[in-house]
Amino acid sequence: MNDLKERTKQFALDIIRLCAALPRKQEFLVTSKQLMRCATSVGANYRSAQRAKSRADFIAKLAIVEEEADECLYWLELLEALGAASEVELRRLRDEADQLVAIVVASKKTARGNYERRTPSDER
Repeated sequence: MNDLKERTKQFALDIIRLCAALPRKQEFLVTSKQLMRCATSVGANYRSAQRAKSRADFIAKLAIVEEEADECLYWLELLEALGAASEVELRRLRDEADQLVAIVVASKKTARGNYERRTPSDER
C-alpha cells in the first residue's frame, strides 16, 4: 500500500504542475483551483485511511478518496474541452485518475467483504 501512498502524492504533484502551466484566465483559475483541491485531497484522504480507527472508518475514508479522484476526472474533462493543456498530458492524468478510482473501489469491496465475514471473536 505504500506504493499507492506514493502514487497518490505523485498524482497531486502532477496536477499542481499542470495547473501552474495553465493560462491566467478566469475560467482556468476556477477550474485549476477545484482540480488542485480534489487532487491533493486524494492523497491526503488516502493517508488518513491508513490511520483509520476501524474497518468501517477505513471504508468511509476510501469512499472520500474515490469521490475526490472521480471529481478530478470531471475537472480534467473540462480542461480538455477548453483546450487548455496538452491532450497527451490530460489523457495521462485522466488515465491515472481512472486507475486510482478503480483501485479504491476494489479496495473498498475487499474491505467490505472482510468486514462482513468477521466473527464476534474478531472484535477482541
